[in-house]
Amino acid sequence: MLQKLTECHRPLQVGLRELFSENTVAKIIRTASQELHKNDPPTRYPETVPQSGHEMGNYQSRIIDFWTSGFLPGSVYSLLERAIKYPQSLELNGHIAVSNLRNVLQQLGRSWSQPLRSQALRTDTHDLGFMIMPHMRPRWELFHDTQALEAIISAAEGLYSRFLPVVGAVRSWDDLDWLTDMAVASKDNDFLVIIDSMCNMELLFYASAQSGQTRFAAAAVQHSRTLLTSHLRAEIHTRPGYDRTLYSTNHLVNFCPHTGAIKQTNTAQGYSKSSTWSRGQAWAILGYAQAYQYSKEPEFLDAACGLSEYFMLRLENAQASVAREIEGGGTQGRYVPLWDFDAPVDSQFPLRDSSAGMIAANGMLILSMTLNGLGKSSLATRYLEAAMAIVKDTISFSLAKEKACIAENCSASLEIVDSEPDNHFDAILKHATVCNNPSSSSKSRSWNQGLVYGDYYFVEFGTSLLRYGLT
Repeated sequence: MLQKLTECHRPLQVGLRELFSENTVAKIIRTASQELHKNDPPTRYPETVPQSGHEMGNYQSRIIDFWTSGFLPGSVYSLLERAIKYPQSLELNGHIAVSNLRNVLQQLGRSWSQPLRSQALRTDTHDLGFMIMPHMRPRWELFHDTQALEAIISAAEGLYSRFLPVVGAVRSWDDLDWLTDMAVASKDNDFLVIIDSMCNMELLFYASAQSGQTRFAAAAVQHSRTLLTSHLRAEIHTRPGYDRTLYSTNHLVNFCPHTGAIKQTNTAQGYSKSSTWSRGQAWAILGYAQAYQYSKEPEFLDAACGLSEYFMLRLENAQASVAREIEGGGTQGRYVPLWDFDAPVDSQFPLRDSSAGMIAANGMLILSMTLNGLGKSSLATRYLEAAMAIVKDTISFSLAKEKACIAENCSASLEIVDSEPDNHFDAILKHATVCNNPSSSSKSRSWNQGLVYGDYYFVEFGTSLLRYGLT
């Protein structure tokens, strides 16, 4: 069945070559190298790249305990996996030895990953999956690095400590102090859970499989089941070719920690409590696709499909202004998500979130491969085509035109230069939005930028295509 699916989509590299380009490799190496030179061992990790202002084009960093710290080392290890397992995929100039590339990536990956071992001991955040899994999992799987496995299991213990049986969920945040319409100062009477948490469940599932600690997986299953009713909203809308329920998502739910009852729904990063924040929807797609992979619970597969259908419906039905005409005919931008599907749209400059598209595409790719394994080839093709449409359009619309390359006659450290002098942008992708919630503090709101996790999911999508034999 996989062969049939692969044959149907053999010309996948049409419009997708940037996933495997020298520019992609060069930008990740440059960021990891340059940031390390001024920050070794790392205590600050790259997060955003503004598209305007005095820091335009340059990564802005956050302290090591911020939730995005795992994505740069994750990107490095994703490229290292390619260099080890799929060297033929690397579109490099002939002067670059793959063995040299492997050594550079391995050194950089370890330099950025090793300081994060201390974060695996935390119990004050649910973001341990994001902070640990992108780099510690490949360290374990590629090199059987026992320190990496120990970090994964320690992080799972910390995440599990935040599970409360009466709620049936893992606590996301301990407090909330940056919204004007909602404040939580204590854990005593409030229990905050965000939809993003679904992507941290993979840490519990994976640690359970590696350690034999079944309580980790049991908590992840219960958390995923709880959010089916607290965070997923059944929609009346339909999408041609799919006859089951479509789901949108709440971003934030506050439970009573004593009874498990829902006290309040809201959004911390989307437009409003009733809107659908596109990245939240994307986290749900990826999280439920992963949850089904590990648990084989049919309700999680149904959720992943219904969430994907709603995401695609909103892309297809967005205002005409999101699709921009391009020279030579055709359009671009239709499949680069608006930052929130229900927020007001500036018809001249629609605000988008390219990272939401990349996260959703990764979830749909997993979903497609899962359905293909179940013999559901029609649905599998549907979600593979959806994922490809998102990624191709993201490359067309959001790939930074300021490219990088590996210099010729360079040293063993690999010198990275701008393809065009003085034409510089650190991130691979543009047009991402961290937060534009009207009720959020101004320091929390930012848009039109590159994001380290947008680039991670871009790189990881390409590596996943290689793992699945789709390119």
